Amino acid sequence: MITVDSGADSPAITPYNVTDVVTMGETMALMKAESSGPLAHVASLSLGMGGAESNFAIALRRLGTSVTWAGRVGADSLGEMVLRELAAEAINTLVSRDHTAPTGLMIKERRTAEAVKVWYYRKGSAGSRLCREDVPAEQIAQAKLLHITGITPALSTSAADAVNYALDCAQAAGTLVSFDLNYRSALWSSEEAGEQYRRIIPRADVVFAGDTEAAIAVGDAQDPWELARRINEMGASQAVIKLGADGCVAVVHGEKHAQRAVPIRAVDTVGAGDAFVAGYIAELLNDEDVPQRLLTAVRTGAFACLVPGDWEGMPRRTELDLLDSTEPVSR
Repeated sequence: MITVDSGADSPAITPYNVTDVVTMGETMALMKAESSGPLAHVASLSLGMGGAESNFAIALRRLGTSVTWAGRVGADSLGEMVLRELAAEAINTLVSRDHTAPTGLMIKERRTAEAVKVWYYRKGSAGSRLCREDVPAEQIAQAKLLHITGITPALSTSAADAVNYALDCAQAAGTLVSFDLNYRSALWSSEEAGEQYRRIIPRADVVFAGDTEAAIAVGDAQDPWELARRINEMGASQAVIKLGADGCVAVVHGEKHAQRAVPIRAVDTVGAGDAFVAGYIAELLNDEDVPQRLLTAVRTGAFACLVPGDWEGMPRRTELDLLDSTEPVSR
């Protein structure tokens, strides 16, 4: 792990520990109610952390792929907790500690046993101040793949510029790029998001999106195959449409593929999409064929739904077959 202290502007980071994948974005502290009901009547909250890119990084690392997470946290106890958790998961981190902005916070309210509401307190956070000086250009150039999400460019103008610069670094070096649209209505409008998506998709090799997210970028369509085809037409050779309980479809180098979801009883679906993407990318970098990539993706996504929390349920590779087991106890 490398950490630098920063004030309003972060100094350039000199990367080390070359990894297969580099990702970047905001990871926040997470407080969550352990029982169902209105947050106003919850007596206590547990403390953890979460963020789309770090969820992805943890899932990927547990599947055996080396990964670097780059970002900013505050020079506060919550930032310290984020870094400790990532280090415990063997994530290589390139981090700026910002003395002028706090680590972002999200609070998860379990209003009913099935319905979860997430409240975000991230305006002016350290993560939202991500800028091109935080981008590990050298490490991106040496990695096999750069992974970004649509959350990061929505955080601020400087964060959007950082994403654009990271894409420049990847393209100049011939590093693969994967892009998960990951739309967040609390951060920007669908019109703003669609404009940014249409800039990024042509620069990506692999694009992941839910069907409603894909429609923001390429327009409504009769079926997910058409959404994937339109993403292909924009320049991404691999388009994967996530369909939740209905599995997924993909058009990869012009060929159609489909995969059913793994039937489970979901406990918490937050982080499932990040896990799905990690499963696909892990197998892509292992040179597995598309059916195997999609199978691992839906299995990894299913595991994430079985445990409360954003990343805690991410499986290790040795655990993937547990979903096929008919025995409740392993001895």
